[in-house]
Amino acid sequence: MNTSDFYYDLPEELIAQTPVMPRDSSRLLAFNIEEEKMEHRHFRDIIEYLEEGDVLVINETKVLPARLFGVKKETGAHIEILLLNRKTADVWEALGKPGKRLHIGDVVEFSPELSLVIRGKGEEGLIEVEFSYTGIFEEILDKLGQMPLPPYIKEQLGDQTRYQTVYAKEEGSAAAPTAGLHFTPELMQKIRDKGVDIVPVLLHVGLGTFRPVKAESIEEHHMHSEFYSVSADAAERINAARKRGKRIIATGTTSVRTLESSSDENGIVHAGSGNTQIFIYPGYRYKAVDALITNFHLPESTLIMLVSAFAGYENTMQLYKTAVEMKYRFFSFGDACFFHHPKK
Repeated sequence: MNTSDFYYDLPEELIAQTPVMPRDSSRLLAFNIEEEKMEHRHFRDIIEYLEEGDVLVINETKVLPARLFGVKKETGAHIEILLLNRKTADVWEALGKPGKRLHIGDVVEFSPELSLVIRGKGEEGLIEVEFSYTGIFEEILDKLGQMPLPPYIKEQLGDQTRYQTVYAKEEGSAAAPTAGLHFTPELMQKIRDKGVDIVPVLLHVGLGTFRPVKAESIEEHHMHSEFYSVSADAAERINAARKRGKRIIATGTTSVRTLESSSDENGIVHAGSGNTQIFIYPGYRYKAVDALITNFHLPESTLIMLVSAFAGYENTMQLYKTAVEMKYRFFSFGDACFFHHPKK
């Protein structure tokens, strides 16, 4: 298939610039895959689609305030740094803008207590940087860093916690697992009270969030690598539910990639951690996921391809067309979809 097959026309005014309050008041487009039936609800209604014994898998990654603004020590030029991956205590893989102004050996200063030196340069703006600081790095980053909002969000975020899920725990992501932004603590408690097991896994969202698919044929796209982890307890709970005939419901494409990367051909999830470059597009056979909660995704992105592999290409593109017609809000702070089969 070609990348252009996943294009759809989206009016700019439908790109959500600010999050709704409360979180679970966002709209929900529920799609029954086998019946090809759409329902227009609100996210708080997701509980009506869940059954006792189901497993709701969430990604407990936490977004770093990874966007830093500084100046080159030598020239005073303004520089933006986006942290992507911590390689050692003080060495990071990052994106630097403007890349043409950055050279190995350059020093960028952010405050009297924080600076970095560029140790290496790679492709597509990637750089390796080493920090120098006075104090505790994480505390300095919390004070100076900004949330790495996607470039299509132009509004300033008044409350940085709105770009975190309410269950975010382990710092390491360069972007939020946005499907989880719709949950409130109260909604999660109602889901638990219904007998649904909420199981955490981990995938740190990385560079691929910012990398478009440039290849004409999707098979030629090089997928980025992301760190994931599944605990022994999580694997045991997921496998036990599947053995009982219950559904595994992934919250977001990050949970999907974690589950599909850690499962065998029989759908058994194995505990462990590592890096995954899994690229899911139509033709892929899902092994571990029975239902998917997700936001709407960019045209021609790997994420819309992942959804198409789950719900079917024609279904997915028709659903997106309907969402545009119904003026759903798109992308990070937008509305949600729930792709599911009839309840078991």
